[in-house]
Amino acid sequence: MFSLIVFWAFTGWVAIQLLYVALLYVRFFSLDAKSNPIAAQDMQCVSIVICAKNEAENLKKNLPIILNQDYSRNGSLMYEVVVVNDCSTDNTHNVLTELKKQYPHLREIIITPDTPRTVVGKKFALSEGIKQIANNWILLTDADCHPATTNWLACMAQPLSKGKEIVAGYAGHTAMPGLLNKFIRWETTHTFLQLSTYAMIGKPYLAIGRNLACTKVVCERAYQSPLWNIGPTGDDDLLVSVSSTATNTALVINPDAFTYSIPRDTFSGWRKQKQRHTSDGKNYKPEIKTLLAIYGISQAAVWVYFIYLLFTPFCNIAAILLLIRCVVYWLLWAATAKRLKEKNIISLLPLFDIGWMLYNFAFLPYILQKNKQHWT
Repeated sequence: MFSLIVFWAFTGWVAIQLLYVALLYVRFFSLDAKSNPIAAQDMQCVSIVICAKNEAENLKKNLPIILNQDYSRNGSLMYEVVVVNDCSTDNTHNVLTELKKQYPHLREIIITPDTPRTVVGKKFALSEGIKQIANNWILLTDADCHPATTNWLACMAQPLSKGKEIVAGYAGHTAMPGLLNKFIRWETTHTFLQLSTYAMIGKPYLAIGRNLACTKVVCERAYQSPLWNIGPTGDDDLLVSVSSTATNTALVINPDAFTYSIPRDTFSGWRKQKQRHTSDGKNYKPEIKTLLAIYGISQAAVWVYFIYLLFTPFCNIAAILLLIRCVVYWLLWAATAKRLKEKNIISLLPLFDIGWMLYNFAFLPYILQKNKQHWT
């Protein structure tokens, strides 16, 4: 009797997993991967804002391509790059000073240790940077990121010219040797698949701060929210959660608009980063948290229940149902990875499927606790 109950529960979880694909995730493939950059006549001035704390080497490496974006009208640049130097103790200021000699559209905002802080962490640096810019269009990225091409800005600004207030772009990671690198890159594609399809059904909840365009009004709206002061991180989550609507958010998956950063190369460093990111999810809207939770629970339940059913008379039919579910998801993830230029992770998708179940069990406690980690 108990085995029968488990079998029907397993069947229900498989059905839920397949419904997420049929009703939600397949929408991803209707996105235009060849969207055009903004036309010159539609351009408005943009401020690219980067918060930096002891990022001298990353800035030296990544700023040149950001400072050489193809975004001009009648021969005049239509953007500035604003680096918010938040109490750096390394060579950050000197690097920026040297770069400003060659790139006059680079500006540095310095936050000193004695500057009164209204909020902790990166949020303060970001809010200070936004306050001191005049342009209404903003593009956010990080010091350790570089855009794929010089068309990055023009692609990310295009939806703003059509009246959108938030634009989410793909923020990938550089391919490097090792299983951890490939899992991080798969998890990044999986997250983008989720956030993009939720936005497509009018329920945006996240955009990655390494590649996020928005209007200044959106930022100010987020800063005025009581949620902004809850913790030191989660600026990108909260900006979307507070300011997004069913119609004001756009997605850009043109490869010219991708950004890339070097991921953590040790398990401990990655774990600490994910603890911080995962704990920020508690501030999502209740409906979003419910949908994400059901998806995560159903994925884990499918595997856990199947292991039990292996030792029951239902093992054969359970194996068939699991195979159907796995083929559907592995094909989905493979097609997503291909679209996001992450092809060399595809052969490991079966392993990552199980790995993501373990990931959810491992990081569940951090969803429930308050984030006390500071930006360092």
